[in-house]
Order: sequence, then C-alpha cells, then structure tokens
Amino acid sequence: MFAVRDPIRLIPVLFLGLILVGTVVLSLPIATTDGSTAPLLTAFFTSTSAVAVTGLIVVDTPVFWSPFGQATIMVLFQIGGFGIMTAATLLGLMAGRGFGLRDRMATQVERNRLDTGDAASVLKLVFAITIAVEAIVAVVLALRFALRYGMPFGEAAWHGLFHSISAFNNAGFSSFSDSVMGFQNDPMILGPIMLSVILTALGFPVMQDIRRHHLRWRRWSLHTKITVTGTVALLVSGFLAILAMEWNNPATLGPMGVGAKVLNAAFHSVMPRTAGFNSLDVGGLHDETLMTNFFLMFVGGGSAGTAGGIKVTTFLVLFAIVLSEVLGRRDAGLFQRRFGRAVERQALSVTVLAASLIFVATSYIASISPLPLDDILFECISAFSTVGLSTGITGDLPPTALLVLCVLMFVGRVGTITVATALALGGRERPYRYPEENPIVG
Repeated sequence: MFAVRDPIRLIPVLFLGLILVGTVVLSLPIATTDGSTAPLLTAFFTSTSAVAVTGLIVVDTPVFWSPFGQATIMVLFQIGGFGIMTAATLLGLMAGRGFGLRDRMATQVERNRLDTGDAASVLKLVFAITIAVEAIVAVVLALRFALRYGMPFGEAAWHGLFHSISAFNNAGFSSFSDSVMGFQNDPMILGPIMLSVILTALGFPVMQDIRRHHLRWRRWSLHTKITVTGTVALLVSGFLAILAMEWNNPATLGPMGVGAKVLNAAFHSVMPRTAGFNSLDVGGLHDETLMTNFFLMFVGGGSAGTAGGIKVTTFLVLFAIVLSEVLGRRDAGLFQRRFGRAVERQALSVTVLAASLIFVATSYIASISPLPLDDILFECISAFSTVGLSTGITGDLPPTALLVLCVLMFVGRVGTITVATALALGGRERPYRYPEENPIVG
C-alpha cells in the first residue's frame, strides 16, 4: 500500500481521513440538539478541532451538539490525541523498511527516534497510562461534581469522563458552556485537570524514560532532561508572570482572594502550553498577559505526545545555539552534551516554518476581517499550537478565515516538517555537493 511503503505520508493521510469521517458523523441530524443538520463548515471545523486536539469552537458545545454529537467529539479527540500518531509511528517502524535520513528528520519531532524494539513497550505504556490517568481523573471529577455541586450521578459521571479525556489529550473541549470558569475557586476540579495536562504534555518518550530510570537524573536521556527542565521553567515563569500582571485586573484575578489568585494563575500557566481550558475570561486579560500567552502557546509542550507548539526541545535547542554563538563556542549543547547538525537544522526549520505559517495566516485573516490584529494573532497561534484558547472571536470570523484556522490546526497537529516532507513527493538526495562560500550574516 502507498501509506505503508511511505510511512512519512501515513500520518497526514490518517489524520485527514479521521477529520472527514468526523465531519460526516457530525453532519447527521442526531448529532445536534434540535435534530437539524449542522452546517458543513461547522461540522468540518469542529471535527478538525477535535482531531487536532485544539478545542476552538464556532458553536456552544453543550448547547448545539446533542449527547451523541458530544460523544462523537470526545471519540475524535481521544483518537486524535494519541491513537493515530502512535499507530502511524509503530506501523512505519514495523513495516519492514528502514527510514532514510530524510524520513528520520521528518518524523523525529513526533517519534523521538524510537526503534522497532520499542514498539510493544510504547504500546503498553500508552494504553496503561491512558486508562489509568483518564479513569482516576474521571472518578475524582465525577465525585466532586456529584458531592460538591449536587449533580445527578449520571450527569456528574459524564462531565467527569468528558473533561478527563479532554484534559489527558490536551484537547480543551468542555461540556460546559463557560469551560471551567464556574469552578475557578475549586482546586479539586482545576487541580486534577492541570496534573493530567502536565503529564501528557511531557510526551510519551519522556514517560518511557522515567518509567525505566525513575528519578535517577544521570540516567535520563538528553531529551528527557531538556523536556522536564524546560517544562518546569516555563510553568514557573508563566505562573509568576500571569500572577503579577493580572493581580489587580478586575476582569480576571482582581476580585479573588489570594488562594484563588494563585490557583488560577497556576491553571493559566499550564493551559496555554497546549490544553485550552480556561477558568478566567481570556478576553479580559491585559495585553502584556496576552503576549505571555503568545510565547507559551508557540513553544507548547513535549515531543511525541498530545502537546502542540514547536515543542520545548526545539525552543531550548535554538536557545543553546544562540547562546553558543554569543559566547563564541564551536558546539551548541546542554547538560554536557552537544547537538548534532541535523538536530540544529531541524529545530531551525520547524521554528521558521511555524512562524511563517502563522504570519501568513494572520496577515490573510486581518485583510478580510475587521477584528483587532492582536486577537487574530492570538487565534492563529492558538490554532497552530493546538491550544484552543480564544479571546472570543472564533464565531465572528468569515468562512474563509475558519478554513485557514483548520489548516493551521491540521499542520500544527501533524507537524510542519511532516507535512512539508509529505508534500515533497519527488524529493531525492543530490549525489553531489556545491562548493562552499559563506555570505555575510547579520
């Protein structure tokens, strides 16, 4: 088969196929609360957002979609979160053909250099962690909804399950119209969601490494060290920045007590990394806080997991390259290890492609929409990084702008390098090299 013979092209094909299937199912009358057929663009956008585990919506999820429709969305982001990526990766590994340098470069961000011998181990890890984390979080949330808020047990169980799966897959979809804003003072709701998001945003290779070597830092791989260190640094810095900038904002943290301010600042330092739930009104954030969110969303989480963005490792590799250049060092690296040239080129390529795509999309949408530029930029970064946070403009965008967001979500979930390589059907390595000559840079 074409997909098996060309594993690098399998990932985009499977994602696109699932999006189309989701669009068809969500177009059925049974998927809407009033029994009507959902507009094609609404069904397509929602399906894309779910499969790409983004969470951007053009209609109110619990109001517009019936229980069947909501269940369909939940299944889509469960599969989109890790199922297709894992299946595509393992199928490519087990297809019996080696990956050339070009294929390894294209899939490294998502595969993290897994070898065939790791296939069974990765599958066991993915399923074990998925079942355990989603079940535990679902039970905790369901009990809280039932005992603290007096929901009927069936309703509480549904909300708990929906939010548990959404959090684990970093999807950001909520079965409540205001996301989790109604629980901004409840650490028993926000806490489990945060922990689930942080865990899966690390990526499966990191989980695999920690499972093997536990907390023995010296035995961790360089990838694990970079991801964990970068994640902690971004979470702490994001928390402090949001807490400081929103402390007196009457539209967000201002009216809250100290404990609630700390809780919600922590929650909103986690969510822009990839998840998309909000306990505060994003449209009420100060401009400087939105700028912080731009950065957190663009970087995203760990590789080969459910997170979006350019990934923590990509950002820190670029940081190390710049630092080595400033200090006049020959090699760039971290934790007493140097990076290979291929990794440096990949990090640069991923970042430039991502920034270019966001720039083009933002420019186009700004040219056809009267909405504020900062809101449009926020929406585009959120879509590409599969975050799902919004200042509230998604439903006001024209149809062509929504299609642009769909492209951003698709490319952001599949990966810029993966898509670019999959489209380069006839590319071949040159059997020769040109003479070297260096232009003036800077």
